[in-house]
Amino acid sequence: MRVLVTGATGNVGRQVTAGLIQAGVEVRALTRDPARAELPGAEVVQGDLTKPETVPFDGVDRMFLFPEPSTAKEIVERAERAGVRRIVVLSSGAVTGGFDTTFHPLVEQAVEDSGLEWTHLRPGEFAANKLALWGPSIRAERLVRDANPDAAWFPVHERDVADVALKALLEEGHHGKAYDINGPELISLRDQVRAIADALGEEVGFEEVSPEEAREIYLRMGGFAAEAADFLLGFTDYDGNPADPADSQDFDPSSLGPLPTAQSVTGKPPRTFAQWARDRVEDFR
Repeated sequence: MRVLVTGATGNVGRQVTAGLIQAGVEVRALTRDPARAELPGAEVVQGDLTKPETVPFDGVDRMFLFPEPSTAKEIVERAERAGVRRIVVLSSGAVTGGFDTTFHPLVEQAVEDSGLEWTHLRPGEFAANKLALWGPSIRAERLVRDANPDAAWFPVHERDVADVALKALLEEGHHGKAYDINGPELISLRDQVRAIADALGEEVGFEEVSPEEAREIYLRMGGFAAEAADFLLGFTDYDGNPADPADSQDFDPSSLGPLPTAQSVTGKPPRTFAQWARDRVEDFR
């Protein structure tokens, strides 16, 4: 068996690659920059999902598909012609909630229309987002600046998402299923900072700023922080449309109760945010 992992250097793709290698599976890891991939044991190849002709499918049986809606249909068609029989899609919990109608659903639909075996992974908020949002200021100042210290959600460890992906890629019984994957606990931003501080063994301050100030901070940082700033701070909805503050003003996430986690698939307790902070602590030093 050979599995093609796209997005192989991402937070989830890297864990999927490592898990497949540990299971003794041949892995072809797709990345735009093989020289910086650092994926021991994998066949690292250069390619770009936005350029389908650069993706090598020869000898591939199964694929872990990172979302790229602009070329999803062509990628899936090329995979099918090459003999790929199973695709596991890294999608988003926003699809289940009805917030995402223009991005991940296009990838999901392309895979479903192919007639191949498919499984969709729909993680909620990634704990790893905090590396992009808070990492620079924690490393430089041991300080987090954010507009909503008491805002809370169920951040998920990327390894939990990867564990579900491995089950779907390697085992039977997951065809035609979409798995929502969240963290096990509702935890506020303030308590997330405390968990990172505990992992570091050092104090990390929390400075509350206005949404406008937070937006400027994120825009200056670039990357994910800049791209997601308006959505994260409530200026736009998931699809980039102006948000209506009344939609979230009275929403209480604790009313949701426990959300689905990886445990329903893996049988293992989901990892907490505190565990994630310990696992990624060196990234905050």
